[in-house]
Amino acid sequence: MPATALKDPRRYFDAIDPARGRLAEAPPVCLYLETTNRCNLLCETCPRTFEELEPPADMSWELFTSIVDQFPSIARVVLHGVGEPMLVRDLPRMIRYLKERGIYVLFNTNGTLLNPKKRREMIETGLDELRVSVDAADAKTYLLVRGKDFFDRIVRNVGEFTALQKQIGATTPRVSLWLTGLRETVQQLPEFVRLAAAMGVAEVHLQRLVFDEQGFGMARADSSLFESTQREEEAAIAEAQAIGAALGVTLDASGATEPGLSLKRRDDQPWSTCRRPWSLMYFTAHGRALPCCIAPFSARGYETYTLGDATQQSLRDIWNGPAYQEFRESLLGEAPPKPCQNCGLRWSL
Repeated sequence: MPATALKDPRRYFDAIDPARGRLAEAPPVCLYLETTNRCNLLCETCPRTFEELEPPADMSWELFTSIVDQFPSIARVVLHGVGEPMLVRDLPRMIRYLKERGIYVLFNTNGTLLNPKKRREMIETGLDELRVSVDAADAKTYLLVRGKDFFDRIVRNVGEFTALQKQIGATTPRVSLWLTGLRETVQQLPEFVRLAAAMGVAEVHLQRLVFDEQGFGMARADSSLFESTQREEEAAIAEAQAIGAALGVTLDASGATEPGLSLKRRDDQPWSTCRRPWSLMYFTAHGRALPCCIAPFSARGYETYTLGDATQQSLRDIWNGPAYQEFRESLLGEAPPKPCQNCGLRWSL
C-alpha cells in the first residue's frame, strides 16, 4: 500500500483492517526501525535507564537498507525505538533514502540535539513529522521525569526550529509536542499547551504511560492513568482543550479521537482489537524483530518475545514464521503474550 493510498499516514491504523489469523495475509505497511538504542537522557519512565536491553549500538546502514529494500510497498517508517535518533550520524541519509521511495517518515526526539545545523538538515531531508517528547511544562518537573536539566535548551531549540520553518516557508516536518500522562504531570497539561503555542507548535499529544508489574522508576501502576482518570485529571484535560482552542493548538492523545478516551480501558480485553502484528514490524538496532514499539516498555527481557532476526532471516520468513504465527494466535485468545497483557487500545501511532 503506497503512502499516497492513505488519507492521513499518521492514522494508518484507522485506514487498514487486516484479516486477523495465525497467518498474515498481506505484508506489513509500516516499519519501526530502532536507529539507535543509545540516549543522552535518563528518563524515569524508560527501561533503558535501568537495564541494558541490548548492547549499545546504532543500526548499520547495511542492515537499514536491507530491511527497507525487502518490502517496496511499505507506506510508513518510524525511525525510533528506545534511543535518541538524532545521535545517529546516518539519520539524514536514512530519511532521504526513504523519501526517495515515497515513504512517510517520522520519529520521536527529545529535542536536545536540534542545533542550527540539524534543523536545516531535518527540513532538507523531506522528513514528514518531528515529534518532540518533552513530558513537562517547567524545568523542575522536566528534571524529575527526564533525569537531566535540558528543559530550557529544548524550548529554545524547538522554538527556533519552527521560526526557521516559518522564515523559509517550509511546511514539513510537522512538529508536535508530547506529554506522557503520569499522575505526576497530567495537571500540567494546560500549561503544556500554552508552552506549545509559545514555541510555535500547533499540535500537542497526551500519551499514556506504559508500565510492567515491576515498573521502571516512575513507570508504576500508581503513576499510570491507564485504568481510569480522576475528576481533577479530566478537568485538566478539558481546560487544556479550551486553552488550545483559543491559542490555535490542537490537543490529541495517542491516536484516539479525543484526549480523555485514550486514558480509559475500553473493555476487559484491551489487547483484543490490536492490529499491529498484522500491519507492522519492529526491529531493534541489532536487527531483532519484536511485536511492536510497546513491547520493550511493557515486559522485561527480549528473549521471550523475539520473533526473528533480520541479520539471519529474510523479513518474509520472519513475518509468517513459527514465532510470529504463535504470537498472533495467542493474541487472539484469552491469554495473550505478556507484553500485551497491560496494553490498551490506540497507543501512540
